[in-house]
Amino acid sequence: MRHLPKTLIATTLGLLLSANAYAHGLWTEERRSNIEVVFGDGAEDDAYKAEQVKSAWAYDAAGKDIAVTIVPQADHARLKPASKPASLFVAMDGGLWSQKPDKTWVEQGKREVPGALDSLRSVRYSLAIHEEKAKIVVPKAVHFVIVPQADPLHVGVGKNLPVQVLLDGKPAKDVSLMGDFRGAPHTVSAKTDAEGRASIPVRNDGLNIIAAYTSQDLTKDADADKNSYFTSLTFIGTPESE
Repeated sequence: MRHLPKTLIATTLGLLLSANAYAHGLWTEERRSNIEVVFGDGAEDDAYKAEQVKSAWAYDAAGKDIAVTIVPQADHARLKPASKPASLFVAMDGGLWSQKPDKTWVEQGKREVPGALDSLRSVRYSLAIHEEKAKIVVPKAVHFVIVPQADPLHVGVGKNLPVQVLLDGKPAKDVSLMGDFRGAPHTVSAKTDAEGRASIPVRNDGLNIIAAYTSQDLTKDADADKNSYFTSLTFIGTPESE
């Protein structure tokens, strides 16, 4: 058997770590009557530590709070709202990542990595729409969000859903949106305008996952140069019945 050079192994591992830091996303999905928090990239569905899921918020159709519990599982987390939610948010801490001088990535803050070329705090968010005409209330702790500007459950497959992307409550311009994060996770469907707005075709009869990435520079953080954010908007795309 041919053995790979150690330098190539290190480079490959670094690329994998970098992909994990940047590419993997977050969404929720109903499976066997449970709401599972999914961490993956496209069709990938990876295990993670349940304690990485830090917060969850559930609301009824009028935007009133519903209690929701984060239930740890062996390799992921599950959400258990007190009643059926109209909308549901979740946040995951992806940890600190730094790029070493050899351009490989390690899961450490820059204080622990001498000569770090880059460093980031990875945070992921997701908003799921479960019921028609849901009033969207964005929790203050959710810094990056895709807000539908029409009821996604009423748009219909093949038609365009208008959205607005917000970063710290303000319109985020020039943000690339992946309209089918599960089926084509690296294919950009649209880019936001100066008001953070874009129009995304609804791809699927079943679960739709619209996703975006952005970053935010930090000036007074000893461990990271920037926040690296991922966010997703999920809903079932069955066309409205006449």
